[in-house]
Amino acid sequence: LLVLGAGPAGIGAAVNASSIGVDTLIVDESPAPGGQIYRALPPSFRGKTDSSMGPDHKIGEKFRKELEESRARKAFGMRVWSVAPGFRVEAIGPSGPQSWLAKAVVLATGTYEKIIPFPGWTCPGVIGLGAATVLLKSQQLVPGECTVVAGCGPLVTAVAAGIIKGGGNVAAMVDLLGTGNWLTAIPALASRPNLLLQGMGWLRTIQKAGVPILRRHAVTEVRGNESVSEIVVKPVDSNWRSGTGETERTIQADSLAIGHGFIPSTEITGLLRARHKFHAARGGWVPFRDTDFRSSIDGVYIAGDGAGILGASAAAVQGRISGLTVALDLGKITKNDFLKATDKLRKSLAGAEKFGSTVSQLMTLRSGLLDGVTSETVVCRCEDVTRREIEEAISKGARDVNQLKAWTRCGMGPCQGRMCGESVGELVAAQVGDRENAGKWTSRIPIRPVPLEYIVGEYEYADIPVPEPAPV
Repeated sequence: LLVLGAGPAGIGAAVNASSIGVDTLIVDESPAPGGQIYRALPPSFRGKTDSSMGPDHKIGEKFRKELEESRARKAFGMRVWSVAPGFRVEAIGPSGPQSWLAKAVVLATGTYEKIIPFPGWTCPGVIGLGAATVLLKSQQLVPGECTVVAGCGPLVTAVAAGIIKGGGNVAAMVDLLGTGNWLTAIPALASRPNLLLQGMGWLRTIQKAGVPILRRHAVTEVRGNESVSEIVVKPVDSNWRSGTGETERTIQADSLAIGHGFIPSTEITGLLRARHKFHAARGGWVPFRDTDFRSSIDGVYIAGDGAGILGASAAAVQGRISGLTVALDLGKITKNDFLKATDKLRKSLAGAEKFGSTVSQLMTLRSGLLDGVTSETVVCRCEDVTRREIEEAISKGARDVNQLKAWTRCGMGPCQGRMCGESVGELVAAQVGDRENAGKWTSRIPIRPVPLEYIVGEYEYADIPVPEPAPV
């Protein structure tokens, strides 16, 4: 078994599968396990105690210890760039290229963050909420001297509180959601009282610091020449649309941390041609799975947020069940023992999924936010493609995202459409009916940027075989 991803889902899968006798290798690009939410500090970092680092660090240390003590083999610092049927996995690491063959693969690839463009979003000093958590958790750094934190979902509150605890200054917290949205969600969020209390603690930290909290507001523009200097915000309606008559507010700050939810990472399931469906409340395109986390492809299992946003708690349990499913399918455990082992896990999963589903729904994109993308706003920042160019291509007949990609180069850059894909999909869907009709980017290798020299090796042009010319 190859487990791709060493967050909570991947660790759970590797630990459970290896404990039953499945020869297991877990692979991750990071130098240490934990994923984004439980990201480890670099080995050279010292000074803070575990108690001062917060609950996520403590949970992460528990996961890392469990994996270390398991029978699973580990390969960290490995960037996977190709997964082929069969299953052959290619990666690049500190010692160069590496490849593995496996009978089964658990994909625990997690998510990447969603940011809907707005004027000035490419200005240096604008970063995603997820990027801000990396700075806070793994580098113990704040994004800037004075930061506006904006977007939707609990990560807005978490990042704002993290910056304050890290000694930074938060100029304002700008939340697309209204107070009523949060109050309505509380009964479901109470299914995980520890997480609800954690969120309330973040809010108390923000309020105690005197940070202005702007509910049902959106960032509509960032101003600054070589770096952020001003951030413009406006009130929005329940569809996240800012009216032309609304009074704007200008906030002085040198950085902006913003995010509009998360998108399941489906590059590998796309590469293997697994079946997908569009599920807005789960973050976008998600692969089909059965109740035991098998995909539509024999031998491929999917655990965690890569199959729909439900959060770290649900991901960890899904990973453990998927590891047991692999053991069952490889004949390492009987069906009866499998059912006994997964019964308690499924009960735990129900509560975690209830909480995660509610949070995911709060972050579901609403169409009004796209109205803030002006015609000259860059949507694809890798290839510098604006909304006007995208809509011109649609008006001339581009009927899905892949046709649009061919006509405009939108999505062809190093990020392979991760940053622009959601916005492009929504813009195309507005003309062709829905996101299913708009389609999904076609996955291609390399799924992550890698140096060409690692793939082709050393050669001279004289070494390239040249075929004989065709006969006249």
